[in-house]
Amino acid sequence: MMRLYQREDCADSKPVREKLTELGITYITVNVAKQKEKRREVFEASGQYFIPVLVDGEVVIANDPPGIVRYLSERYGRT
Repeated sequence: MMRLYQREDCADSKPVREKLTELGITYITVNVAKQKEKRREVFEASGQYFIPVLVDGEVVIANDPPGIVRYLSERYGRT
């Protein structure tokens, strides 16, 4: 299952959540700490501390909201 590491109040995470919803994709939301140094799970998934991070199987896209939205559009067939 796809995972999105994010914060609800993160402006960069919002367009990713909207695209996932628009495409009807089921995913797990992992809400992370506000302090970057406390985001161990983000680091373990992506090797860095910034969000959003999308994990789709072997694909990991970190700290690139437009890239995540583009990936979702291209991979799952809608723009």
